[in-house]
Amino acid sequence: MKKKLSTLQNKPVNTSHIGRILYITFLMITMSAMFAQPAFAANVWDKANEIMKDVYHQILLISTIAAIVTASVALLLMNFSKSGRTVDESRAWLKRIVITWAILNGLGFIMSYVTPFFTDGRWNG
Repeated sequence: MKKKLSTLQNKPVNTSHIGRILYITFLMITMSAMFAQPAFAANVWDKANEIMKDVYHQILLISTIAAIVTASVALLLMNFSKSGRTVDESRAWLKRIVITWAILNGLGFIMSYVTPFFTDGRWNG
């Protein structure tokens, strides 16, 4: 004879459900802790400003070294050349180098001293 199983008989607990419940509980606690902390992240515009200043300083450093080297070559050609045409070309190149280097430094002056007057989109002078 077969025994009938009653509906009130103790069944073994399915461990996969306990694992899921524990995992979801862990996620909820972790996420609530993450969202409860104040965000100390940098403002996007402040970070972009910092990056632009860093890039500008690197460009200025490289351009200064390049200007010194090319100006040295132009001065050497100007002083030790026997051809008048080479001397004239060296003077023209030296003038271009100085003007370009002055423009790059002028941009740095504008970035450093003029832009603080326009903080928050208004004139603060």
